[in-house]
Amino acid sequence: MFTSARKSMPAIDYVSIVKSVYTDRRAMVMGSMACIVGASVTAFMTGSPALWAIAAGFVLVTIFRYFDMARFARANIAPTDVEAAAHWEIRVTFSSGMFAFLCGAWCFASAVFASDPFALTISLVVTVSCMVGIVTRNFGLDRLLTIQLLIALSLMAGGLILGGGGYHWFLAFVMLIILVSYRKLAADVRAVLLNAVHSRVEASRLAIELDTAMDTMQHGLCMLDANGLIAVANDKAELVFSGFVDGNWTGRPFSALIAAAAARGTVPQRAAERLMDTVRARGGGKVVLRLPDTRYVEVTVSSRQDRTVLLFEDITDRVKSEERINFMAHYDSLTGLPNRAYFTEQVEADLERRRQGRLGDTSVLMIVDIDDFKHVNDTMGHLIGDRVLVETSQRLRESLGRDCLVARLGGDEFVIYRSGVLSRAESTADAAAILAAFQPAIEVMGEVLSANVSIGLVASRDLADDLDALMIKADLALYKAKSNGKQQVQAFHDEMDTDYRYRQRLKADLRVTVAEGGLGLVYQPIVDLKTRRVVGCEALARWHHPELGAIPPSLFIPLAEETGLISEISRWVLASATTECRNWPEDVSVSVNISARDFRDADVGGMVREALQQSGLAPHRLEIEVTETAFIDERQAATTILSALAAQGIGIALDDFGTGYSSLSYLQALPFSKLKIDRSFVMDIGTNPRSLRLLSNVAQLGKDINLQVTAEGVETEEQLTLISAHTKVDQIQGYLFGVPLPARDTAELVKRMGSTSPGGANRKTG
Repeated sequence: MFTSARKSMPAIDYVSIVKSVYTDRRAMVMGSMACIVGASVTAFMTGSPALWAIAAGFVLVTIFRYFDMARFARANIAPTDVEAAAHWEIRVTFSSGMFAFLCGAWCFASAVFASDPFALTISLVVTVSCMVGIVTRNFGLDRLLTIQLLIALSLMAGGLILGGGGYHWFLAFVMLIILVSYRKLAADVRAVLLNAVHSRVEASRLAIELDTAMDTMQHGLCMLDANGLIAVANDKAELVFSGFVDGNWTGRPFSALIAAAAARGTVPQRAAERLMDTVRARGGGKVVLRLPDTRYVEVTVSSRQDRTVLLFEDITDRVKSEERINFMAHYDSLTGLPNRAYFTEQVEADLERRRQGRLGDTSVLMIVDIDDFKHVNDTMGHLIGDRVLVETSQRLRESLGRDCLVARLGGDEFVIYRSGVLSRAESTADAAAILAAFQPAIEVMGEVLSANVSIGLVASRDLADDLDALMIKADLALYKAKSNGKQQVQAFHDEMDTDYRYRQRLKADLRVTVAEGGLGLVYQPIVDLKTRRVVGCEALARWHHPELGAIPPSLFIPLAEETGLISEISRWVLASATTECRNWPEDVSVSVNISARDFRDADVGGMVREALQQSGLAPHRLEIEVTETAFIDERQAATTILSALAAQGIGIALDDFGTGYSSLSYLQALPFSKLKIDRSFVMDIGTNPRSLRLLSNVAQLGKDINLQVTAEGVETEEQLTLISAHTKVDQIQGYLFGVPLPARDTAELVKRMGSTSPGGANRKTG
């Protein structure tokens, strides 16, 4: 029935409404005095005791209400103290209800007890006037207003109905309509008030939410009005504006802000123009601004009707990430040089420019390779290796002009490209500058390293040459520089192309030959120096090409390693040699060479185990020969595998000792049973006493660590005599005792030399 103000209004508005009925004591007293005077006059005129009692009641209620209002003022309740306000609402409802009762009773008594038309008129007029005041004063408190109207209306209507005839009844009906309309009027006013309050609350809520959203959003936001003025801007936007120009720009033209920023240089001029063009177009778009503090802001512009909203997003991290990604896509992360892909893109663009312009200038491409870089990595670690690569890139850049493009191909290979009107001397001047730049040693983390490089160079005026052709030619030249002793420049010439095509053919033919089992196997005897008996044979692969004739091992073995065929060859040699060795005397062994690549790509242990199982050869009759290169390239794998083989009784020989790094640490750490001295130590011992002493010392070194010592390349009686008289060599291998022979001839040689006395051995057999 009643609309609860407490439940329908916000706390602060409800308390304010309650306060409003206690506020104006003077207006309350003046209204009450009208009732007191009116009731007293009607009581005096009619002499009615009831009217005198009502006049006295008005006096008492007025006094009570006055002091109650004063007490409320002293209470000073808080703006949102709903409980206290509800208490005072009950008190005012009681006192106001008493006042309404007196007004209604006055009308009732004037009509029923006094039966005086003048008294009735005065009571009705004053009561209706009071009700108007109640409506205007108490419209916000529906319960209070309804109680007052009901009490006054009931007594007034009852008095008119009981106190007269039809006219009084009609008047009661009219009064009823008037008072009901008063409540309706109060309800309308209250509805307007509540709607206003609710709208204000909603607007306040939305404003708070908008402020919260704008203050907490990660991006800056500002809105421009129809005149281009900055109407709204959050803190993030103002922070961006402060980066443009100092000061508060809210309410000022956005165009003036951007113009001032462009004038100061805090916003690039072209970016400022693009931004203003987007704003004036009243459409949508995005513009990226680079701020002076190396930050990037993306401005998103959107317009609707006559308003434009700008969203400022800090994209510095995104831009830097994109820059890093772009750098990683185009540059080598270690050296900072262009990578292969970016180098290819730039060179191909330059070559296309030359082709389109039909230019007759020269394109020069060089491939630079660090000599023996893998040895640095393996012996000193990848950290030092990386520092060497960085130092190499710096020396390359410093030694070349700005018109040279330097890039890292990968690993320890670098590539350099230059084009223009260049003479032959100018084409090679850059290469000479590079070699000169690497004359000083490299100092890295306390280590001093020699810095040598090999360079393959190609200079071409042929417009048909693309990058692939240039790279192939430069690579051929680099290969030649490496094979000629390293630390030099080799320019490409046509003979290299012929050699290249020859090598490519050999690679293809070798693959077919290996697949068809077309290789041959020969054996070179190893002779005991004291007994002149054959104690072993080294198995050697041979290739007789149907068109090209005999292909030397020094050519096809490296090709097999390049193509990955070497492991298939090693597996075949192991199987064939161990099977053949079963045909020899029990005290004769067979030696098989294992490549460094086998340790990386093949199961060497499995290959040996399979060969021994299939042939039935005793493990102690097999000897595995490895070079120092195997330990440099695959040290960990080689150490593990050879230790396992040695534990089975298989002999392990270090081949070609003296031609590599000759690191004594290998002799100590690995399970060698034999040391094979390279033929270069034997070659001139007949003419050079120093060479003989060196051979003797190397042999002594082997004996000191309990190794059998074999001298390779013995070809003359003089060499044999000197070795026998002055060294502690145990075994001899070389053409003096026979060239490598097929299996059948080898078996005969082994048998013949095994039955011949030391003094009568036919050492030149075969």
